[in-house]
Amino acid sequence: MGVLNVTPDSFSDGGEFFEPAAAVARAREMVAQGADIIDVGAESTRPGSAGVVPAEQIARLRDVLPAVAALGAAVSVDTASSQVAETALLAGAKIINDVSAGREDPGMFSLAASGGAAMVLMHMLGKPRSMQDNPRYRDVVAEVRGFLAERLAAAERAGVRRDRLIVDPGIGFGKLLEHNLALLAGTNALAELGRPVLVGPSRKRFIGELTGQAEPSRRVGGTIGACLAAWAGGATIFRVHDVAETVQALAVAAAVERAGT
Repeated sequence: MGVLNVTPDSFSDGGEFFEPAAAVARAREMVAQGADIIDVGAESTRPGSAGVVPAEQIARLRDVLPAVAALGAAVSVDTASSQVAETALLAGAKIINDVSAGREDPGMFSLAASGGAAMVLMHMLGKPRSMQDNPRYRDVVAEVRGFLAERLAAAERAGVRRDRLIVDPGIGFGKLLEHNLALLAGTNALAELGRPVLVGPSRKRFIGELTGQAEPSRRVGGTIGACLAAWAGGATIFRVHDVAETVQALAVAAAVERAGT
């Protein structure tokens, strides 16, 4: 899953792909590099960020989504607004990536159900503006797994087919370094929920804390390490900025696994 931020303020690439032509060109590049999904977002969810009203998100996406959908990869829309998600589905998106897991907008589950969309349910402690304000857990893996199980059940009750649901532990969303590491190490426990596990460690702060690398764009190696750790635990979808490098690493890891069996 290649990241495409149509925003002026995302933590790693804010402003780089804000103009529609640049966004479409970047999507085309990621598809050529092996991305199966392009995740398009018009609202930054970096720590401390404020929300963007649905009308502004839609305006940012209007000229981007149809062109990206025409490239051949599945398109995911990164939003917690059912109004934005509905517009995206009409423009060709197939997946709703909701960082609130259906809690922010009560219409999200019914939209996914009626539109036949796949949906990513992500764990986040609090909201982006406050999620990194001293997050605490007794057992982060158990608590995140319990939350995701509850949201899966809620989505199914609302009519979303279970085989269209994906779970995401929300690396970096209301988690400290030790929480992120525990979740990556505990990916197998999340995979036991019986749904595809998506992880999004790409270029995040915890990698910088481990490596001393302050510049997000220079955290590619750490991103690959995190993805391989999650892959070993059963994750199957990897949301990354650096598609070519991650595709290559996963191809080698998969080849080694096949050789061993």
